[in-house]
Amino acid sequence: MIYDIRHVTTYAYESAVSFARCSLRLEPRSGDGQQLISHSVEIRPRPADRAVRRDFFGTHTESILIETAHRNLRIDSRSRVSVSRKALDRGAPSPSWEDIRDVAFEATSLGPVSPVGYVFASALVPVQAPVTAYAAASFKPGSGILSGAADLMRRIRNDFRYDPKATVISTPLKEVFEKRHGVCQDFAHVMIAGLRGLGLPAAYVSGYLRTIPPPGKPRLQGADATHAWVSVWCGADLGWVGFDPTNDIMIENDHIVLAIGRDFSDVSPVDGIIVGSRKQKLGVAVDVLPVE
Repeated sequence: MIYDIRHVTTYAYESAVSFARCSLRLEPRSGDGQQLISHSVEIRPRPADRAVRRDFFGTHTESILIETAHRNLRIDSRSRVSVSRKALDRGAPSPSWEDIRDVAFEATSLGPVSPVGYVFASALVPVQAPVTAYAAASFKPGSGILSGAADLMRRIRNDFRYDPKATVISTPLKEVFEKRHGVCQDFAHVMIAGLRGLGLPAAYVSGYLRTIPPPGKPRLQGADATHAWVSVWCGADLGWVGFDPTNDIMIENDHIVLAIGRDFSDVSPVDGIIVGSRKQKLGVAVDVLPVE
């Protein structure tokens, strides 16, 4: 499947901004069943400087510097991506979760795909006893890592209510877990926290989701929007496997990966600093269209 993706981010400021420095993570990744065909970003006002690098996790990161006074900032990202991957059967045989836990801690590499880097707490995903206990109910002694992670994904989908007004990105994990309300970022953080509490490697994935619902069925939440899900290390043979707790589905051709990290703070599509305005209004519009 080939997709054309347009991701437009706008900021409207209460007063003029004299200086802005931003980091953009808007170029979809290549690898693991996904290939970037083309990508461009148009920025208004025009930056005084633009620099590109790869961060520790391999994410294409563009740093921009704007020195022109402005009341509005528009970042228009356009990409074409080819996706060809097949979801694993959630009930397929897999190593026991205890074996995965033990092998992950024996890793000899600290590189970006090493499982040990995704076992410990991170800035937005603290390990908390209630969340660990919640996750443990999905992992019976000796059960497979795939079936356990899939069951945890299913339970989050059933137990938590999708509510875009309930949280912001700074809402603590403890509050999300207690209220059982939130959005895809929250559900991904809860699932990751539970897995890490059990010693299992779990990464945060940001990207896009495009779906066409069957006749008479509701559209999946997060469709044609920025989305977030979880990648779980399932051993050397299976590698990293994607789970979407917002929709209780395994990752296949409808998910397009932007960036991978320990939590949202590693993968935010746009972040940075500004000088000159205390209030701002953010707008995000995403179109994910299949190429006929």
